[in-house]
Amino acid sequence: MIFLSLLVLSVIALFVWLKEHYSYWEKRNVPHEKPWPFIGNMQGLGRKYHWKDINERIYKKFKNTTPVAGFYTFTTRAAFVMDLDIIKDIMIKQFQSFSDRGLFHNVRDDPLTGNLLFLDGDKWRALRHKVSPVFTTGKMKFMFPTVVQVGEKLEPACLKFINEEAGCGIIEAKDLCARYTTDVIGTCAFGIECNSLIDPQAEFRKMGRSIFEKPRHSGPVQGFMFTNPKLARKLRMKTFSDDVADFFMKAVKETVEYRLKNNIKRNDFMDMLIEMKQQRDKLIAEGKQVDEDDMSGGLTLEQLAAQAMVFFLAGFDTSSTTISFCLYELALNPEVQEKLRQEIGEVLEKNNNELSYEVLKEMKYLDMVISETLRKYSVTPHLVRLCVKDYQVPNTDIVLEKGLRVIIPLDSIHRDGDYFPEPEKFQPDRFLPEEVEKRHPFSYLPFGDGPRNCIGMRFGKMQAQIGLICLLRKFRFDRCPQTQIPMRYTKLSFLLGSEGGVYLKVTKVQKESR
Repeated sequence: MIFLSLLVLSVIALFVWLKEHYSYWEKRNVPHEKPWPFIGNMQGLGRKYHWKDINERIYKKFKNTTPVAGFYTFTTRAAFVMDLDIIKDIMIKQFQSFSDRGLFHNVRDDPLTGNLLFLDGDKWRALRHKVSPVFTTGKMKFMFPTVVQVGEKLEPACLKFINEEAGCGIIEAKDLCARYTTDVIGTCAFGIECNSLIDPQAEFRKMGRSIFEKPRHSGPVQGFMFTNPKLARKLRMKTFSDDVADFFMKAVKETVEYRLKNNIKRNDFMDMLIEMKQQRDKLIAEGKQVDEDDMSGGLTLEQLAAQAMVFFLAGFDTSSTTISFCLYELALNPEVQEKLRQEIGEVLEKNNNELSYEVLKEMKYLDMVISETLRKYSVTPHLVRLCVKDYQVPNTDIVLEKGLRVIIPLDSIHRDGDYFPEPEKFQPDRFLPEEVEKRHPFSYLPFGDGPRNCIGMRFGKMQAQIGLICLLRKFRFDRCPQTQIPMRYTKLSFLLGSEGGVYLKVTKVQKESR
């Protein structure tokens, strides 16, 4: 009887809590969808829908009725922000009220999560200040030749498809591009020749693939960690599988030891991280007390590895996905592809066929093509911010309370016909200077904005541009029987990705674009 009574009381308490919890937006008269217990507004995520599909449903339902809609990501309350002026306020003007992302990290049990992407508060500020200099224009110029060297290996990789497939030349573009970006990031962040373009089964490529294709947890568990990071941390959960964590820690340790022992300087990302580690080591050698959590005093080896890891994660998958989607659109829009190939040839010919950082800046149409790819295919479907101070939404009675999660639906905004007419069409001319001037500046945010924008934006675009140049000056890409039209997206990952790959036909151009 006692057990039965406790069970009944527990059920009643749970019912009362659910009713109270999911009446949050209703009590504040904020428009919202009716939530389901425990699921919130996330019905079908990972099975029937991708995050972008759920965002689009909420966006279309409420965009013309309220600047902010109520939202429940499973058991977590969130504000779904659609008004561009409010988004600007959140990301720039009132940044101090939204400085955190509130993402899962567990430095104690999963050291690689202690990185610039996941950390918040003073740790993030100290780290951002330390890491920012590595992404200056000067550093990009230093790393440029290294990226070009990797890009030049795309030609033999493509020729292999043409020759080995009896002239058919059918490629899976996402895999090819992922091997390219793996080699780029491996070289620049780890100082390691990964050789993924030569050997698709190279260890670095296998590990990079396993992070996204064989995650440690299932979709629902990932959703729980994403929406309840504090509880997940108390439960000592981890993001990375043990074999992945061990591999990257070992790779970083060996690289650091080798460079220090042989006094090797490459002016790359790893050099900057090693300098931060040496700064901390020097303070300790001088007998000064250095708090392990105080990154302003330099980095430990684990903290160094975490930054290299996030550079790999943020740089290899997002860039490879963008390049593959770009090739897909160029295959479906041959007139755009020919116009771009012509620009590449003319600019290179004008500059003695030498590809340099300055030459890259002359390829205006290339920049427009990549911008349109990032608009149509927002690899990150939304941005997340955590409200760290109460915020009064301008011109409304809505108050976003401290602790509330904020969702900014990038993909939905980028595909809004009010900002981009005929959004499903691939039209690089949308990014002509005069067209950009007509739009609200916050209608296009592929890298975010404000102090927490993507720190690797320059590097990501540079690596994508070099990859496309090296491919398009030598090869033509066309649709083939395996090409998905329209594109289908995998529902198992938060990031946007094709379901079943991006298959295209590749042929050598008769007259190479010099």
